[in-house]
Amino acid sequence: MDYGKLLMEAIKARENAYIPYSKFPVGAAVLTKSGRVYRGCNIECASYGGTNCAERTAIFKAVSEGEREFEAIAVAGDLSTYTYPCGICRQVIVEYGKDIKIIVGKSEEDYKLYTIDELLPHSFSPEDLK
Repeated sequence: MDYGKLLMEAIKARENAYIPYSKFPVGAAVLTKSGRVYRGCNIECASYGGTNCAERTAIFKAVSEGEREFEAIAVAGDLSTYTYPCGICRQVIVEYGKDIKIIVGKSEEDYKLYTIDELLPHSFSPEDLK
C-alpha cells in the first residue's frame, strides 16, 4: 500500500471520532508488516484521562488482534493543516520499532513522511533494553 492510500484510510477513520468536547476529529491507520490495515479514531471522555487518541486506538486494535510489527501509521486531523501524533502516541509508536514510518497529511497527494527518530529523538524503547 502506498502512503497516500494509507492516509486516505486515516481520513475515513476520522468519521467515527467521538469528540463532544474538542470537536477535533482525528483518524489514524496503521499498516502491519503482514499487510493488514487497522483504523482508529480519537475517543473522548468527560474524564479527560479516559480519552484515547486515534493513533493509539489503531495500534491497540492491531495489537489486540495479534499484530506486533508495523510498517507505517498515517494520521489525519484538520485537513487544512498537518496533525502530528502527541507525545504519548509517539512513545507508543516507538514501542513497536524505530523503523515505523509516520505519515501526516491533508490528502492522498499532500502528506509528509517522517521516521519516529525525527519526531521523538533520543527515545527510550524496548530495543534500548537489549
